[in-house]
Amino acid sequence: MIGTMVLHADLHIHSCLSPCADDEMTPYNLAHMAKIAGLDMIALTDHNSCLNCGAAMEAGLDAGITVVPGMELCTSEEVHIICLFPTLEKAEAFSDFVYESLPDIKNRPEIFGEQLVMDAMDNVISACEKLLTAACAVSVSHAVETVGRFGGVCYPAHIDRPSYSLLSNLGSITPEMGFMAAELSALANINELKENYPVLNEMHLIKSSDSHRLESIGEVFSQICLNRNDSESLVYYFNKLFSKIS
Repeated sequence: MIGTMVLHADLHIHSCLSPCADDEMTPYNLAHMAKIAGLDMIALTDHNSCLNCGAAMEAGLDAGITVVPGMELCTSEEVHIICLFPTLEKAEAFSDFVYESLPDIKNRPEIFGEQLVMDAMDNVISACEKLLTAACAVSVSHAVETVGRFGGVCYPAHIDRPSYSLLSNLGSITPEMGFMAAELSALANINELKENYPVLNEMHLIKSSDSHRLESIGEVFSQICLNRNDSESLVYYFNKLFSKIS
């Protein structure tokens, strides 16, 4: 046991910055809905950006819930990877790095949806111009090392899904990729996955909601044991898991 505090954590939630999320997924709304849902911690993981993390963290303080700054990275192979950071500064630095690596494809809100950057009271500050759902230049094989350079940890998202997942796009998960955890969707058959991919027996498996709408926040969550309910302790938790697995 790494910590003494058992937390209900949903570590995969999108805001209105993600073009595929509902407009109601504002920083204020999602933080307060997470509190109503009985969660102790959430991670804001918009596609290829952390620009709403600061507002969500501030809203989380008001709601009485921890918001971890994060991102759902879309790798060059179009594999989705959950990235979590100990501080907003590190998350925003990684966000800038990823944004520069995205192709110069402008978002078309009428087709893909809005990409709104907001403050903690849900006032619109700006709209992100590049299409955030595009693949960036970071590959799966370099994801752990690249995210680690910015002080973060990462693991593949919804590996059991038929699209944008490690297993659907690359067909396998190997120790050489460096992941110490993996995320499963709500309907994943864990026993079948472990039988087909034995490496999962040595990894920490997490379930999250991947919420794109308010009503699904907290429908799926994981119990995580930490010493403190904060971002730094969560990243430490995953790093300790990595040291044990390796």
